Amino acid sequence: MNPTTEAKAPSGHLPTLIACFMHFDLSFTLWVLLGALGVFVAEDAGLSATQKGWLVAMPILSGSLARIPVGLLSDHLGGKRVGVALLCFLFLPLALGWQVGESFSSLVAVGLLLGVGGASFAVVLPLASRWYPPHRQGLVMGIAAAGNSGTILTNLFAPKLALLFGWHKVFGLAMLPLALVLLAFLILAKDSPDRARRPAAGGLLDHLKKGDVWWFCLFYSITFGGYVGLSSFLPLFFRDQYGVSQVTAGSLTALAALLGSTSRPLGGYLADKVGGVRLLLVLLVAVGMTYECATRLPSLNAMVLLLLVAMTCLGMGNGAVFQVVPLRFPREIGGVTGIIGAVGGLGGFMLPTLLATIRARMGSFSGGFLILGLISLGAALILRVLLWMRAQWAGLAHTTT
Repeated sequence: MNPTTEAKAPSGHLPTLIACFMHFDLSFTLWVLLGALGVFVAEDAGLSATQKGWLVAMPILSGSLARIPVGLLSDHLGGKRVGVALLCFLFLPLALGWQVGESFSSLVAVGLLLGVGGASFAVVLPLASRWYPPHRQGLVMGIAAAGNSGTILTNLFAPKLALLFGWHKVFGLAMLPLALVLLAFLILAKDSPDRARRPAAGGLLDHLKKGDVWWFCLFYSITFGGYVGLSSFLPLFFRDQYGVSQVTAGSLTALAALLGSTSRPLGGYLADKVGGVRLLLVLLVAVGMTYECATRLPSLNAMVLLLLVAMTCLGMGNGAVFQVVPLRFPREIGGVTGIIGAVGGLGGFMLPTLLATIRARMGSFSGGFLILGLISLGAALILRVLLWMRAQWAGLAHTTT
């Protein structure tokens, strides 16, 4: 980029950043709604342990896959148009969830449609990112993506509303905040003029040919996948492992989600200061060690403490990853974000299915936590090797403000 272009680059747009946060927060709230209501739904429908895991994982699966086309559309059509369309679509699964029965197949259909809300990630991050210069990417991306705090609201309020009105009506009530966020997004969000000067570079296949994209996919599948997977599965985990009430399970999950969400901007900020790659290396090791400690399935208080540490590190890891991605792929941020976000979400899909399947076959969650820990430590080793062998990764590790 020449100096003239750099001088004309936008330096920020607060209304758009606020709109992006609201969009992601509401979309994330709906994305994990079925997980927050999972205890009620599973008991009413008489689901098996394996079916529980698959049910709460369905929205994560569809939301992850939707991130790829949504990210590409965001590059070509603009984030505001795509963001508005996505919010409008979410009225459909909420209406169905309000009205449909309790068969496993109908619930899976609702989950798959509701999961499209997870694609908000591929809209709001590029929309916010294009308004800000490189040295502010970590903090800005962290603030926009802190909308994953929607998991806090869902797990805190959905179980209580389900006790008062029934879990079906919770889907209907969710249409009210959806309408408000849609209106706010229409008013506040604006596409950056920088998007016109820096058109999308290449399509899906071009992005997939870039080796570094796949490494980011691996790391994000652990950090974000771990965050969203645990946010969806912990209500069932606390209920099945420790026998707590539905509301207590939701409250404990909300606490874990709170730390994971609020730590994401902190991770982005620290990544701006010390380098996202170096910070990510430390966090992957910390997550892996925490999972290994969880294999012992200690007392409820000890397990809550371990999961709070894990969620904090996972949240910071999310911020660290997306401090680096815009620096590595500045022109393809929408498409690349969609791919990385999709694979990251698939990690979230695998986590509850893994834990539920291991529990069903072995009678314990220990083996699942063991596998998760080994994956995190293995990813840390890969990142260390990349730093040794790839000059570009070493350069990214030292990219700070």
